[in-house]
Amino acid sequence: MLQKEIRVLIFSLLVTGGILGLGFWLFTPNFLKNNNTKLSENQQFNNNPSVIERLSFGTRIFSSGNSSITKIDGSKAMENKNYQQAIENFQASLKLNPNDPEALIYLNNAKIGASRNYTIVVSVPFGNNPNTALEILRGVAQAQNEINQNSKIKGVPLKVGIAKDEDNPEIAKQIAANLVKNPEVLGVVCCTSSDATLTAGTIYNSGKLVAISPISTSVKITNFSPYIFRTVPSDFIAARTLANHMIKNLKKQKVAVFFNSQSGYSQSLKSEFVSSVLLEGGKISREFDLSKADFSAAQSIKQATEEGAEVLMLATNTGTLDTALQVVQVNQKRLQVLGGDDVYTLKTLEVGREQAVGMVVAIPWHINSSSQSDFPQESRQLWGGDVSWRTAMAYDATKALIAGLENDPTRDGIQKAFLSPEFSTAGAAGEIRFLPSGDRNAPLQLVKIVPGDRSRTGYDFEPINKNN
Repeated sequence: MLQKEIRVLIFSLLVTGGILGLGFWLFTPNFLKNNNTKLSENQQFNNNPSVIERLSFGTRIFSSGNSSITKIDGSKAMENKNYQQAIENFQASLKLNPNDPEALIYLNNAKIGASRNYTIVVSVPFGNNPNTALEILRGVAQAQNEINQNSKIKGVPLKVGIAKDEDNPEIAKQIAANLVKNPEVLGVVCCTSSDATLTAGTIYNSGKLVAISPISTSVKITNFSPYIFRTVPSDFIAARTLANHMIKNLKKQKVAVFFNSQSGYSQSLKSEFVSSVLLEGGKISREFDLSKADFSAAQSIKQATEEGAEVLMLATNTGTLDTALQVVQVNQKRLQVLGGDDVYTLKTLEVGREQAVGMVVAIPWHINSSSQSDFPQESRQLWGGDVSWRTAMAYDATKALIAGLENDPTRDGIQKAFLSPEFSTAGAAGEIRFLPSGDRNAPLQLVKIVPGDRSRTGYDFEPINKNN
């Protein structure tokens, strides 16, 4: 039996390698820094070459897979402050690739030109996780496009800069230090991983600049700083939701947990899930560290089964997702599988395929469970397809900053607005309100992998309960 499982594992490795070159169109969601008025981009960021190369309001293209000639020409026109030419170039680029949020952000920035504006920056991991970067940028771009096409922020347009932080805590910290020193930047959408959010957050806190994370979920972010907020619920909520589903809906008691000890997010979700299962009266058969050099998917499944596990919980992060998917392949659907929000990717559908059918994942939002919101239809019209929860949470982060700017377009004004009990604005995932801890008080949506063709893989994530 073990030899058979090892053969399955080898096959899954080959499958994983084969699909790495494929696109991630469904889950793929830009950064323009304020090319305006008195300061050049270099001056705005203190002439630090390493940071300058990671920041743009239209003069640099970070999305290498979407670099048409017209888009490149648009960035050159922006560099020369030839805004009308830049507008024409970015419009032409969007006709070729309407699914490109970077081009849409740059187009809106070009339309602003040197006019008065309110500036925010979004920090994304283009270098090591371009699909997540684009997912986040889609949400920011959609919110910017909506406000600038309508009344603007009391008549003043929103300019958006993009920072390329590679989801590296030290790079994110360096970018934060420069943004804090630039008085034109009034708010930041940052960061991707919880580790980067916590590291950069120390700088945003000391510099009194509000940063909102759309996807960082670690419980360590709760009450971390009066300047750090998030539009995604914390791991505490995700863990309780999954544990409750396991005990009460699946009627299972014993679970093996897979996590990455090198990831703050993964450790946070694992710890919260373990606590939640024990509180619900369940048991933990064993914890497996996916980051260990000697980790074996086949051996871990064998041990979990021998110890009576009925469920596998994948508290993995993006860095160990491939290894977690090996576990899914070796499991062969014998044990029920649960997963955190980092499992919600196109790769999971492409690699897991039939072996992943039935997996339940906790996410903050799903496009088919928001019947009372205009966002699903509007996002489909804008991007030509379904968007992920990361896009929705980034949209909500930007909408929150816009609401803060409408209240008082200063750094202090945004922070005071967010902490006010009266603060509220509509978002993709319902009303946006912040607790004093900086968290958003919102439920999670459970989705299940089922056969389907919406993702173009033959499998889809679909809500278990659309009213959840």
